Amino acid sequence: MSRNGQERASGSGGLSIAQEELRGISRTVAEIEWLLLVLVLLYQFFEGPSPDDRVAISMALFFYAAFVMSFRYANFYKSESRLKIAIETFAMLVFITWVLWFTGKLTSPLVNTYLLVIITSALTLGKLVTMLEMGLIAACFVLLGENTQAGSMFSPAYLGGLAGQLAPMLLVAYITTMFSADIRFGLNRARLLAETDELTGLYNMRGFTIMVDRLFAQAVRYNRPATLLMIDSDNLKAVNDAYGHEAGNRLLRLVADCIAGELRHTDVLARYGGDEFVVLLPETAADRATEVAQRILQAVASATLDYEGRHIQTSVSIGLACYPEDGRSMDAIQARADRAMYQAKKQGRNRVVRFAA
Repeated sequence: MSRNGQERASGSGGLSIAQEELRGISRTVAEIEWLLLVLVLLYQFFEGPSPDDRVAISMALFFYAAFVMSFRYANFYKSESRLKIAIETFAMLVFITWVLWFTGKLTSPLVNTYLLVIITSALTLGKLVTMLEMGLIAACFVLLGENTQAGSMFSPAYLGGLAGQLAPMLLVAYITTMFSADIRFGLNRARLLAETDELTGLYNMRGFTIMVDRLFAQAVRYNRPATLLMIDSDNLKAVNDAYGHEAGNRLLRLVADCIAGELRHTDVLARYGGDEFVVLLPETAADRATEVAQRILQAVASATLDYEGRHIQTSVSIGLACYPEDGRSMDAIQARADRAMYQAKKQGRNRVVRFAA
């Protein structure tokens, strides 16, 4: 499997991670929605609007609270999505505009609650949607403007005043989207480092486990075959002793590239530890997996490491075990593939052995 293939495999297994992120974002959006409701309730309590306005605001509070509770807790959406969050921010925008209409319009002390819409959008929906939200907020400012005649809307004085009112919100939108992008990049980078072997660039066992749990569960659910390969470099210790650890590290990278080159985009390759590698071949029965293992064997045997004028060759021993014939759980299959690999080493190395009970 090429490095691009490794990345594709990571993407196929990253859906659950994305859902976890969206669930966390959704919880934050819910807190912002309830915060907005509390702010408007406090205004009702302390400011004391006129009776007619109080009725209109109370109606808005009731309908918006009903929307939040039904939309969020009635499971209209089985999974979180950015579309759902976008709908919630639009509803938040409508609610704020309604409340401002009855609390002084642009002179209302609640006018800055538009910032909650901007921050929510900037943190969760990206630059493009945030700019769209800013355009809607600008339209709301025009709507809420008192004594604004159609002819004066395009005058320099009016446009300058509108820009002055919107500039702080635009600045908040820009800064928040920048911070959000930086934080997301940092989190993705940290996750990549946590799931990747530093030497070879392959998955480490943590990343492999995340991928395999998902793929093996699919094999069990749909009763599809899957094969696990345990691969051990035959002479890494001898190379380390003879040429040093740098030569050994390069040899490991060479073996990793040889293995990856014989795999599909859907296969999952990881460094098991030391000089061992592990491969999951989804949708692959024993005979087909044996062919793949033989190709890996030949690719490694024909590769040469050029190091300080020396030509170093190596080989690998491969053990394989299959689902469902050799085990009904990943732990059982891994243990039996490992046992088959040690049988390959005992039989003279540079060979493939399938587990036999």
